[in-house]
Amino acid sequence: MLEILAITLPIFLLIGAGYTATRSGLIGRDNLQGIATFVMMFALPSLIIRALTDYPLAEALNVGYLLAYGLGSALVFLLGLALSRARGHRLEAGALHALGMSAANSGFIGYPVALMAIGPPAAIFMALNMVVETLFIIPSALILAEASRQQGGLGQVLRHTAARLARNPVLLGLLVGLTLALSGLRLPGPLQQVIEMLADAAGPAALFTIGGMLHGLKVRGMAADMGQVVVGKLLLHPLAVLACFLLLPDPDPLMIAAGLLFACAPMISVYPLFGRQYGQGETSAAALMVGTLASFLTISLVLWGLSRFGLLPA
Repeated sequence: MLEILAITLPIFLLIGAGYTATRSGLIGRDNLQGIATFVMMFALPSLIIRALTDYPLAEALNVGYLLAYGLGSALVFLLGLALSRARGHRLEAGALHALGMSAANSGFIGYPVALMAIGPPAAIFMALNMVVETLFIIPSALILAEASRQQGGLGQVLRHTAARLARNPVLLGLLVGLTLALSGLRLPGPLQQVIEMLADAAGPAALFTIGGMLHGLKVRGMAADMGQVVVGKLLLHPLAVLACFLLLPDPDPLMIAAGLLFACAPMISVYPLFGRQYGQGETSAAALMVGTLASFLTISLVLWGLSRFGLLPA
């Protein structure tokens, strides 16, 4: 428990620092928006580029893992979207709820926990998770959210949505990262160093911003939406991923352990920043806070279960 707390405590402290700075007036809302813009426009795309280029995709490709983790995540995404629509939400809100339920914080929480539990292979599984999240889950949510904002016929909606997505820094970072990973090309040294520095800033800056967004947050009236996202992420996502791994012929216990640990991580740390773009900033910030706190319990239980059934390396 103390080892898990050592991983999660810095996250809570960074969120608390952002909250304290905003509450004390040290950081104003305009300053907070500037930090959020920095994360979305520069730091997050750099993090995606680094994640996709640190490990050669051709060497690390594990089709069974990609299929099981990707299918489990896709099923929860579709379920989240259907639930939100059935509850009367617009498509853009449903897309953001689905994103929170199916995209794990693989880099900042999942990876440290998995590294502690299964060792160096955690890095490869993290890269595969990033492929699922950045290639399918995040783009699907953004496409649906953008389509919800467009008016007119299908052709006009597709054109406007494509035009907006072509300027989306997350997808541009994904395109650059995939191009470099598949071609084997490397960025020039100084540019690569800039990417590394920006990627390192993504997590702390995003968590600080989330803390600032929590100041003045009114949970009343959003409990149902927040509950759907948190329960979906911490309970339904791991169960769906586990079920998909068990459907594989002779699944590797190490893959099952890695998939479960990553799926048990709370939603991506920049989730509230996506939510803020589509009118779901407060709900997504509250969901991330509650989900991160609750994940300490769920991750601890999963680690105990994996150890109990002998699925962790000796």
